[in-house]
Amino acid sequence: MKVPKVIRTYCPRCRKHTEHSVSIYKHGKRRTLAEGQRRYLRKQEGYGSKRKPEQKRFAKITKKQVLKLKCRVCGYIQHRRGIRLKKLELVEVRL
Repeated sequence: MKVPKVIRTYCPRCRKHTEHSVSIYKHGKRRTLAEGQRRYLRKQEGYGSKRKPEQKRFAKITKKQVLKLKCRVCGYIQHRRGIRLKKLELVEVRL
């Protein structure tokens, strides 16, 4: 699916429709000192079984792609809910 690099949509901070630059959301690195990650690692170690069962086959063949919209006026960043796609491409739109 082709998505324009600039979208005109509502900005909650400006309280009006403004131009937003579009990029694909990429998650950051997990923090090893965060409580949830420490709990996960503690349960993984030892001679016991794994915390979660290993998946035998993949149920889904696509990932949900989330769009990151940044307002060009105030710089407010919001995420647009993910769509299941095989390929997402950002394109320049010429008028």
